[in-house]
Amino acid sequence: MPMLTRMRDTLQKRELQIAVVLAIVGGILTTIAFVMAFTTANMQFHNSMVTVEGFIDTNYSSVPLAPPELQTDEEGMVNYRNPWLSQKIFYFHVPIAQLSLVIFTLAAVFAGLFLKTRDPNYDLRSRVAMEATLLFTVGTMISGSMWTRAAWIQSWGELGPMLLSEPRLVTYTIMTIFVVAYFVLRRSVDGEEKRATYSAVFGILAWVIVPFSFLYTRLTQEVQAHPTDALNPGMDTSNLIPFIIAIFGFLLLGYAIYTLRVVEEKKRAQLEAIKEDIEDALADVAKQGAPQGAAAYSAAAVLGASKDNNELNDNDTPADTPKEA
Repeated sequence: MPMLTRMRDTLQKRELQIAVVLAIVGGILTTIAFVMAFTTANMQFHNSMVTVEGFIDTNYSSVPLAPPELQTDEEGMVNYRNPWLSQKIFYFHVPIAQLSLVIFTLAAVFAGLFLKTRDPNYDLRSRVAMEATLLFTVGTMISGSMWTRAAWIQSWGELGPMLLSEPRLVTYTIMTIFVVAYFVLRRSVDGEEKRATYSAVFGILAWVIVPFSFLYTRLTQEVQAHPTDALNPGMDTSNLIPFIIAIFGFLLLGYAIYTLRVVEEKKRAQLEAIKEDIEDALADVAKQGAPQGAAAYSAAAVLGASKDNNELNDNDTPADTPKEA
């Protein structure tokens, strides 16, 4: 047991070190991408005007995807008056959205492994992955709302209809609801094993929205504003480089956040186990009629006891137990 404990602690320490390194590298990469987006990327300045060919066809729906001044003219051209904000958001909105789908997939994989093995460690990893999914899903919705406001709609009041009309927004909104429902379900079920089982089944079923979104958005390309291929071959090199850097940076940050949370939860479980050992040891002392002062046992003395070997004989008196006056 001591050897297994040392191996476990060593692995956790190494996992923590890797997570810290990845967090630092990811932070550096995302910072570089942010600086490049505002400096070297071939982008328009605030309030500038650029003429774009074949911008968006907004006549397919009763809810326009662009204000009237951004409608295409007879030649299929449009003056895109304020692309600055939406273009800057692009470098962070898209990588965060992709990361949310990757971590959601990871959560479903661990959920399946839990159902197969009933190993609580897989349930822990699945839950933490769902927490990260929720974090990046909220980030995607916030940045996406800002992008929508800058590029497609004139007021925030139009955001609701927009979420119900654009295919990719519809599927991603449904996914967000499923992720929130996962934690509602987890809090409403009693019993550790039952909670883990129900959550794993629901997590796998909810993940189905990911491939459905991928297929649905490609079957409805003509009625959506989102590009179906983020790495468009037509993207300028100065735009593509910071975008790729941002993708790798956020992937590293996402993995680091996930790993740090896993290590934190494992440490918390270990502390709970130590707490239970201390309480059991003190209860055993009290049951065997030790002096009341034995409750003053130091935690260090009790930590050496285990649940299987922590009983005191009637004639045993702890060395550090205060003697009665």
